Amino acid sequence: MRRIVIHRPGGFEQLYVESAADPVPQPGEILVRSQSMGVNYADSIVRMGLYASAKKYVGYPITPGFELAGIVERVAADVTDVRAGARVVALTRFGGYATAVSVPRRQVFPIPDGFSEEEAGGFPVVFLTAHYALSELAHVREGDWVMVHSAGGGVGMAALQIARLRGARTIAVVGHSDKVAHVERLGADVIVDKSKEDPFKVGRRAAPAGFDIILDANGPATLAASYENLRPTGRLVVYGFHSMLPRGTGRVNFLRLAIDYLKIPRFSPMSLTNDNKSVLAFNLSYLFEETSLLERGMDQLLVWAKEGRIKPLPTRAYRFEHVAQAHRDLESGKTVGKLVLVA
Repeated sequence: MRRIVIHRPGGFEQLYVESAADPVPQPGEILVRSQSMGVNYADSIVRMGLYASAKKYVGYPITPGFELAGIVERVAADVTDVRAGARVVALTRFGGYATAVSVPRRQVFPIPDGFSEEEAGGFPVVFLTAHYALSELAHVREGDWVMVHSAGGGVGMAALQIARLRGARTIAVVGHSDKVAHVERLGADVIVDKSKEDPFKVGRRAAPAGFDIILDANGPATLAASYENLRPTGRLVVYGFHSMLPRGTGRVNFLRLAIDYLKIPRFSPMSLTNDNKSVLAFNLSYLFEETSLLERGMDQLLVWAKEGRIKPLPTRAYRFEHVAQAHRDLESGKTVGKLVLVA
């Protein structure tokens, strides 16, 4: 097999393609021959050396990657409900950037109906993130006003679909005008190009009392304003801090990182109580032991896919050896939907 290895944190040049023997499935595992592998912003943060769970669970050298789609090649003797030849998607806690991966059975699911292998490789992480944020944490309800930052990205486009099927009204915030058409096709009620307009001012015209839910992975650039624009009983869901990270250079500016860290709002429990607002946060890479949570989420997503209620995202595929270009493009902030590597 081939795999991407990061021996030490750094820029794009730290992504090495290496050969290795195929893994042997251990008890309870399935060997999947990968056809496509999702590229997520978390993978870039792993490469930069800033992803805490990568240090906790693996260390360096490390093969990044949280998801893949492919064909089952072998199963351990104690796995009886999945057969060789099955088309599957898999969640991985790192190690996903490889052409063969041995994965615990509980992290393997059928390819969703209506998704190609390429589209399926970028399906699990963004849809599971959006579903967990909206359904499990924020408890989205019919009629809620939901603001989605970074709505042209993978999690954002997944969140728009899930919010709508739950009956919520959506305000999609994008960073470039060329992303507007993509979120229009997902039926967003209000679309704001933040390069031209203030998203909160525009959004408050539709929701003058404030927003019921805001999904924010920007970090200090918007967190304080997101909180201020919640209505009473509103929920701010935090799942990233992208504005603290480099845009296109691939290398961390540690001085800027430190300054931005100091700008992160500190939410006082007393203020939260008096404001009747909630701040919720999560990182799925720490939740792989919560098997019922992950399985419940994936099962629901597969039902929605079968019913045609969630659709594949725009997907750009890169050859496996072009992983550095995929990271460079993702970090530029100009991509739409999902990026995947293809074996």
